[in-house]
Amino acid sequence: MRAVPTDLDGLLVFETEPHRDDRGFFTRTGDVEVLAAAGIDRTGFKQDSQSRSFGGVVRGMHGRSGSGEAKLVRCAHGAIMDVVIDARPHSATFGQVRSFRLDDDEHRQLYIPRGFLHGFESLSPVSDVCYRIDAFYTPGDDITVRFDDPELAIEWQASAPMVSDRDRAGASWNDYARSVGRS
Repeated sequence: MRAVPTDLDGLLVFETEPHRDDRGFFTRTGDVEVLAAAGIDRTGFKQDSQSRSFGGVVRGMHGRSGSGEAKLVRCAHGAIMDVVIDARPHSATFGQVRSFRLDDDEHRQLYIPRGFLHGFESLSPVSDVCYRIDAFYTPGDDITVRFDDPELAIEWQASAPMVSDRDRAGASWNDYARSVGRS
């Protein structure tokens, strides 16, 4: 397992080297020494969560107000297009969008620091996504920005994605930017 920096400060991709044979594979999904070398305290994660989505489902774009939360995300089954937006008001890369393929073949993981919005699209018939989160869930801290906001220009693959009412009713990117003093 190794950490690969991205061009957005704090956003990391963790790559593994699965050992494969006729029975299947074995891969490491966590390594405290690799995380520590990347500046991440694995003992700081407070919750583990999992979601299951069907093909064409889009979830996001979600974040937390206040101090936010950091996440370590992986796709344990299937494949997703994972999308993040730098929503940190004082960041030089505020508003920049990045996407990453996470799947059960390469087993890459994405470390998303506090202050980012996060979402994904299920690219396979079934996708199981696992999250390690460093803060307890507080419903009043939810932030949702529309997944299809034209300012963000996210290129979702599904022509008619399945989306929750909450995600369809999210704020525009411009409204979010104004709310944090970046208009």
